[in-house]
Amino acid sequence: MTTVTTGRTTTAVQPPLPARAAALAGIAAGLGALVVGEVAGRVVPGAAPPLVAVGDTVIRLAPPALRDGGIEAFGTADKPILLVTIAVVIAGLAALAGMLARLHPREGEAAVALLGAVALVAQLAKAGTTSAGGLCAAALTVVVGIVLLRALMGRVPWRAPDPRPEAAPTWSRRAFILRSSVVIAVATVGGTVAQWLDGRVDVDRIRALRVLRPPVRPAPGDVLGSTVDVPGISPLFTPNRDFYRIDTALVVPAIDPETWSLGITGMVDRPLSLTYDELLAMPQFEADITMQCVSNEVGGELVGNARWQGVLLKDLLEIAGVQRGAGQVVGRSVDDFTAGFPTEVALDGRPAMVALGMNGEPLPQLNGFPARLVVPGLYGYVSATKWLQAIELTTWEGFDGFWVPRGWSKLGPVKLASRIDVPRDSSTVAAGSVVVAGVAWAPGPKRGVVKVEVSVDDGDWTEADLGGALSQDAWRQWRATVELAPGQHVLKVRATDRTGVVQDASRRAQRPDGATGHHGVLVVAR
Repeated sequence: MTTVTTGRTTTAVQPPLPARAAALAGIAAGLGALVVGEVAGRVVPGAAPPLVAVGDTVIRLAPPALRDGGIEAFGTADKPILLVTIAVVIAGLAALAGMLARLHPREGEAAVALLGAVALVAQLAKAGTTSAGGLCAAALTVVVGIVLLRALMGRVPWRAPDPRPEAAPTWSRRAFILRSSVVIAVATVGGTVAQWLDGRVDVDRIRALRVLRPPVRPAPGDVLGSTVDVPGISPLFTPNRDFYRIDTALVVPAIDPETWSLGITGMVDRPLSLTYDELLAMPQFEADITMQCVSNEVGGELVGNARWQGVLLKDLLEIAGVQRGAGQVVGRSVDDFTAGFPTEVALDGRPAMVALGMNGEPLPQLNGFPARLVVPGLYGYVSATKWLQAIELTTWEGFDGFWVPRGWSKLGPVKLASRIDVPRDSSTVAAGSVVVAGVAWAPGPKRGVVKVEVSVDDGDWTEADLGGALSQDAWRQWRATVELAPGQHVLKVRATDRTGVVQDASRRAQRPDGATGHHGVLVVAR
């Protein structure tokens, strides 16, 4: 406490809280409020965790260039980075609220309330939430934030302020550290509770107890006869743990198949609701299918091949009865994602399926457990709905999937593509005979790769040796031997499909319907 003398009057004046301490008070109060909101979002019916709700809103509203840039820069780490970025922004705003409250308490508390309002709007925009649940969780978050901010700044939160200077609260470093430590400790416990709530459904344990039925039509591919024995080449089947993941789910859904069901609705004669066990009991089919993300760059890693098992989508639609005019199949995910493709694609004989298994085991959680859509020949953004909860039949004009209004084509056929795996770009090789190897793919009816060629320094094309074809929908391994003189060289690859189409050499970016161009690598021969 200091004194200020004006004329003959001496008045006691409480020095303001140091700016650094005020900022830390704001951050600590914001952390405590955020944890309370995260817990409330998980236990209050109709509410959603604010961090995830804000993140979903950012994904929906972000300009296409920003979303594409995030995927290109961070790949499958884009979601954790987004959540961390949002948390950092919230911490910064909370620090500003604390510094504002240092000299203007009411304005600082209003800033906390504004942050709560933003979280409320984000919750209400998320499917599955209600105004009552969202308001309850947001109000609780704001109240806790204001109470903590007042307490950390030395103001007793449940008493009206006393205007007398001598009644001004005293501030001490020791008291501030003690209060902050208590808030952080409680927030840590709250965060642990939120994680425990997320882990109530132990997907790994549930998956371990599930057994896939033997398929009535196993995949016919000859694995041994299809393998090209070159160290470093992509395997015929991408291990589940390495399969690329691009989706809109900030938090991977943990779904209990005992309470889950798949609805088939819309323009059908007989709407269906099928449990997980009912789907498992239906005739199971296997198919070797290569899937690719439309965001994959030429020669990129956002592509993988797997042996999928499930129920043919054609069989399900025949049971439901597709009505006249139903030109689109829409997959809906529990995380609000949607994707749509022409109904004829599900009926033209390709093994489009509701997949329950991947490479001989139940779907991994990251790849859509308990069920997802797999449609050979289409990019994932228009077909591969993970964590599937509903299939809706509608008109082609009546609905656009999640990515279509965001600048991507409504039709997404996978382009003929090839990639060099060996040697790696910017690598050094021994001059002379050099083995070049990789994979090529052209999934879809009457497609499949039938020829791969390699060129050196834009010279003549040399035909490569192909491994056997698992199926027309799966990638094929290939290898070629080229002669390299000492020095730098550029190796390129191109593929030809069953219809005679040669891979497009023109270089185009991923938007709006997939990248084109020949993959090339630069090597140094010594």
